[in-house]
Amino acid sequence: MPSLRHYLSSLTLGLSLSLSALAAPLGIGSPAPSLTLEDQNGRSVSVLQSTQILIFAADKAASDLANEVLGNEKDGVLNRLNAVYLADISSMPALVTKMFALPAMRGLPFPIGLAKEASVLAELPRQKSAVTVIRMANGKIEGVDHAKDMSQLKQMLGLH
Repeated sequence: MPSLRHYLSSLTLGLSLSLSALAAPLGIGSPAPSLTLEDQNGRSVSVLQSTQILIFAADKAASDLANEVLGNEKDGVLNRLNAVYLADISSMPALVTKMFALPAMRGLPFPIGLAKEASVLAELPRQKSAVTVIRMANGKIEGVDHAKDMSQLKQMLGLH
């Protein structure tokens, strides 16, 4: 006869799997995410109802691409685009984040909302090594694209 501990473990696993299925990636027509994260300088970065573009880097390759494209633009590029840039750094070891990544990011001329826990950005659509560009209007997602190179990302952001 199964023990109470076994039963509770099974129940917890089942609920976890059910909840993770509910956290499917956002898509066209979904409500725009309402998020506030801390950036590389300790300031708040928020996705608001008025935000038109959400730039999301789910891994290092995507982050490097976004940083290169945005870093080659004039200061204030995110404000001009009415955009917010978020990055998932949850898989980065804490020591690497503190000693190397954050100091390097502090030199960038734009804020990056940093997710230190994967669950915070779990519902954002992603592709390996690609920057996700989510277009939003009136509190809803209107489009989702993925850029794998500088040319694609510049085109998606309207940068020439």
